[in-house]
Amino acid sequence: MKLKSIIADRLKHRRNLPEPATLFHDMTQWLETPLGQALLDSERKLLEPVLARIFGYHFLQVGVSEAFLLDESPVGHRFLFVPQGGAASRHAVANNEALPLQTDSIDAVLIHHALDYSSDSHRLLREASRVLMPGGKLLIVGFNPLSTWGVRRLARVGTRLPWSARFFSANRVCDWLKLLEFSVERVSHCAYLLPFTYPRVVQLAPALERFGKRFAAPVGAAYMIVACKQLMPVTPVMPRWPRISRPLIARTLGEPARARPQAAESDIQH
Repeated sequence: MKLKSIIADRLKHRRNLPEPATLFHDMTQWLETPLGQALLDSERKLLEPVLARIFGYHFLQVGVSEAFLLDESPVGHRFLFVPQGGAASRHAVANNEALPLQTDSIDAVLIHHALDYSSDSHRLLREASRVLMPGGKLLIVGFNPLSTWGVRRLARVGTRLPWSARFFSANRVCDWLKLLEFSVERVSHCAYLLPFTYPRVVQLAPALERFGKRFAAPVGAAYMIVACKQLMPVTPVMPRWPRISRPLIARTLGEPARARPQAAESDIQH
């Protein structure tokens, strides 16, 4: 009975996820708060050295807010899809779980907290894998349940952001990526700030960040996963020649057949 109640609570929480348009608007506003800005600053610093080593033609960000984290990337075409358009919007409209892109057409994909608010996380990952080129990079930024933010999320279940997120662990996401034939190259953590909006607590964010980075503790509020889509091996197909049981001896056309020499009558008589 206890297991059934836990599963029912999780399914209920999944159904209570906000609509994409509402989530996009509310998450954009929350990231403009002091706590949201501190979180974004920490994530940008973690992403910057990784973005500098990714090259190509197209870089897609799959997110749930207006926050754009690809400004430091050297890739020429960097873009973000939004769930709903507007007069002042400069982004194209699309669903994160049904991207209007060709298969194997994108050099790199950044998933910024989209897994945390997706009703079908496996579908979102499969869609990102589909549009990504073989050998392309997949970056995932998500909330860490093994942190003070995860503890507060358990203590305060509701529809308020960001505590309404699903908070998947980095190990669980890495297992999903391996099933999709990705090789995980790196897992890092950041945002060691406390999950409180009090100004004095937010001001401690830089000191806590330095302390957490010093010991590389995996208890930051956010994690970053860097994975590579593996190349499919190509096995050359060799032509199958017919097997010859024994060599054939060719005879020149027009060549007279040699008669077997007959023994002389004198030899036979003797």
